[in-house]
Amino acid sequence: MSPDSAESSPSSSRDWFFPSPSFIHSTSNSPQSPNYPRKFSTIPRHSRSSPTDWKPPKTSTFRSVSSSGSAAYGDQKYGRGRRRIELIRRSEKTAKQEKDDPVLEQIRDVSKAVSGVKTAIGEMGIRVFGQRIKIRWQMASYIAILFTAFGSLVHKNFSLHNQVIDLQDQISTMNITLQACNTSDTFDTISILQESDHLSSKGLKILALTVSIALLSMPLFVFKYIDHISKFRSSYNCSEKVSLNKQLEYRVDVLLSVHPYAKALALLVATLMLICLGGLALFGVTDDSLADCLWLSWTYVADSGNHANSEGMGPRLVSVSISFGGMLIFAMMLGLVSDAISEKLDSLRKGRSEVVEQNHTLILGWSDKLGSLLNQLVIANESLGGGIVVVMAERDKEEMELDIAKMEFDFRGTSVICRSGSPLILADLKKVSVSKARAIVVLADDGNADQSDARALRTVLSLTGVKEGLRGHIVVELSDLDNEVLVKLVGGELVETVVAHDVIGRLMIQCARQPGLAQIWEDILGFENCEFYIKRWPQLDGMQFEDVLISFPDAIPCGVKVASRGGKIILNPEDSYVLQEGDEVLVIAEDDDTYAPGALPMVNGASFMHIARPARKPQKILLCGWRRDIDDMIVVWRGSLPGDFIVPKLMEKILLCGWRRDMEDMIMVLDAFLAPGSELWMFNEVVESERERKLIDGGLDVSRLVNITLVHREGNAVIRRHLESLPLESFDSILILADESVEDSAIQADSRSLATLLLIRDIQAKRLPYREAMVTRGQRGSFSRGSWIGEMQQASDRSVIISEILDPRTKNLLSMSKISDYVLSNELVSMALAMVAEDRQINDVLEELFAEEGNELHIRLAELYLHEGEELSFYEIILRARLKREIVIGYRLANAERAVINPPNKNERRRWSVKDVFVVISEKE
Repeated sequence: MSPDSAESSPSSSRDWFFPSPSFIHSTSNSPQSPNYPRKFSTIPRHSRSSPTDWKPPKTSTFRSVSSSGSAAYGDQKYGRGRRRIELIRRSEKTAKQEKDDPVLEQIRDVSKAVSGVKTAIGEMGIRVFGQRIKIRWQMASYIAILFTAFGSLVHKNFSLHNQVIDLQDQISTMNITLQACNTSDTFDTISILQESDHLSSKGLKILALTVSIALLSMPLFVFKYIDHISKFRSSYNCSEKVSLNKQLEYRVDVLLSVHPYAKALALLVATLMLICLGGLALFGVTDDSLADCLWLSWTYVADSGNHANSEGMGPRLVSVSISFGGMLIFAMMLGLVSDAISEKLDSLRKGRSEVVEQNHTLILGWSDKLGSLLNQLVIANESLGGGIVVVMAERDKEEMELDIAKMEFDFRGTSVICRSGSPLILADLKKVSVSKARAIVVLADDGNADQSDARALRTVLSLTGVKEGLRGHIVVELSDLDNEVLVKLVGGELVETVVAHDVIGRLMIQCARQPGLAQIWEDILGFENCEFYIKRWPQLDGMQFEDVLISFPDAIPCGVKVASRGGKIILNPEDSYVLQEGDEVLVIAEDDDTYAPGALPMVNGASFMHIARPARKPQKILLCGWRRDIDDMIVVWRGSLPGDFIVPKLMEKILLCGWRRDMEDMIMVLDAFLAPGSELWMFNEVVESERERKLIDGGLDVSRLVNITLVHREGNAVIRRHLESLPLESFDSILILADESVEDSAIQADSRSLATLLLIRDIQAKRLPYREAMVTRGQRGSFSRGSWIGEMQQASDRSVIISEILDPRTKNLLSMSKISDYVLSNELVSMALAMVAEDRQINDVLEELFAEEGNELHIRLAELYLHEGEELSFYEIILRARLKREIVIGYRLANAERAVINPPNKNERRRWSVKDVFVVISEKE
């Protein structure tokens, strides 16, 4: 192709790729020439028809690329390498697009044009070279011709040289154009791929948004479908009473109520679903990745204020929705946490939490005896630094704690824990650690005796059904003696029973026959003074009991627990009994750690057992040997026992005011205690025929009574004229019983007993002779001459009145007036329960002391053991009483109001009066 032809065809389709030399020259000399390929490559495809239509491109083409892409391609160090790698990776993907792309076709045309230009230049170079050789050969052969043709050859040479220069410029221009076309094709390919990625990412975002909307609307469709199915079933089957909606609601309610963690689990699932759906929705409306959208969704759920930075309608709408759901989630979470805390505090307040204790005392039930029982247990635990007492009853915990706080006594380090529950439920028993308690006390309910004992029996059954077993013993308070056998049959060896009604009845009989015995029983049964303790002392093995009696300076031995007889306790054994290995000693002491055996006491350097033992007749003593203090060793004999040991029984006249359930038992006990010929008057509102029927039903045969005669009188004990019909001044003892008709109410029963007491004392005072009243008034001198309380005190010297008092508040009234030797039944029963709870072996001792046979407490006059003004030590009194097979445990001086049990300084001599009395344990007379 000739140059002329190339220049003469500017309208050819390929000529616009070759700009004029001036244009190339101006471009190559321009300071912006290095940027020319980049600018030239940005010419749009549709504007490349002619050079005259070309315009400088806008820079927005490159700015439209994402920041990550622009940063990658704009890096001068790694740009070329990344382009090559991307072209290699994407070469296979663009192979199919080369056939149909018009840009690629233009590139191929340009490549063909360039190859044609190169061929023309090569042919022209060969032709010029051949012409030069030919000229040289012509110059050599035809010198003449050269000179003639020199002018034309020089002109031709210069024209060819100019053409070569023009061709070289065109070749360089075409190379630049070709490079620019290649670069433009690379960027176009990248932009196409980015557009395709953008389209695919946009499809994923639309899909994510659609899925999130579908999942959110799915529960609505499910509920609508369930409602439709329910209506369809109800219309199709009329027998179906419960709809599907209610069934599902019931299942959900059961799930949430049965499983304690179902609510928290459901809230967790709802939170995760909200985060996932919110993340999908954000992924559909923003350009962020899915992971970033999920994290952003969590921030919206956790903090509703984070959505304030959202831009755009779609992101703002989604972020507000997520924040609203997050507020609901956290509101429900706060509700669950608040409910859980409130439920825990409520369970603590109502006493439903578990007690994690061991070796504690457990009290089951609630009655008016609880205050006295707690007081005794507190005193018993004082030596140990305090203890734990757990009370479980079917009452509110706050009410129990409030009632206990009102009790006016010091807890002395003992903690009282209250729990609300039923002793008939094993779960409630486990809640108070029943298997680890060292003692379990079952209180009788206030009210009907049979119902109370039936409940106590069911409680014992529940206790024996504990799978873990019981570490301690069970102390059951019963109201009726007839139910004792059944409870022991159910509980077996674990059960110790205290029949409150029977204990009080026997105490009343003993106290009526022996005035002042009620105070002694309070001292022995309570832990405030001295009480019974059983302990083994190996150093006493092989010693006779008469030596053991004076071996304890701070205690008084009362019996022996014989190991060879299966642990049976023998009260007041014989002096010749020798303690064997394993035997334990029963003593009366202040506390279990306040006494220990010591050496035998000495008098004037010798043992008591050898020189101070009392005898009925004078004895001769031989002293073998000599001592420096022989003058001091003077044998002091106290002489023989004064009087006769036999205390004659006198006929007595006793009045019973009121009617008790166990009246037949009291009659049989009185028949065993009283002397023959005694009379028992029964004054109550029960008809005489009804009385006989009740006594026969209780197992009493009146014809078999030996020592007493029953005298029946009908009347109301609170009506004065009814009482005035009785010879009140002639009775030795009067027992005012809590009547069966009002025994369910302690206040009403005590009010009735107190009214009867005051009426009887007033009638007695008015029937006393004036002279005797004056003498008595002069002796007492406590009240004014004409005061009614002074007259009633005078009457109290003539007869003993024992009132059965149920409410402790009534005690203060009687103790201040000093008109009755009262028996506080609830307090004494509580003392007995506490003592048996601390040591179950003491129950055998109490049963023998309360029974009609065996040993009992007696109050003896001092004249039975000594002479007036005789000087003796308490040890000598003990040894003298052993001649009668009695154990002296205390004394009361003539001018003292209270007896002293287990006196200190037993070896100290003192002067005694015959008006003093001694408290002894002796066999029934």
